[in-house]
Amino acid sequence: MNTKDEIIKMIKDLPDNVTMEEIMHELYVRINMERGAQDLTKGKAASHKTPKMRSGKLLH
Repeated sequence: MNTKDEIIKMIKDLPDNVTMEEIMHELYVRINMERGAQDLTKGKAASHKTPKMRSGKLLH
């Protein structure tokens, strides 16, 4: 399945009353999960000791 078909399926699996913002959030999460998986396979994953910014808050 190509990327376009995967995204169409993802959207079809969402509830009928989904908002544009919720669709955008799902796409954002998917993109970041795929980037993270690619980084892991390339050995580029950040150490668990590295603080990350999430939703404007510093996580440790």
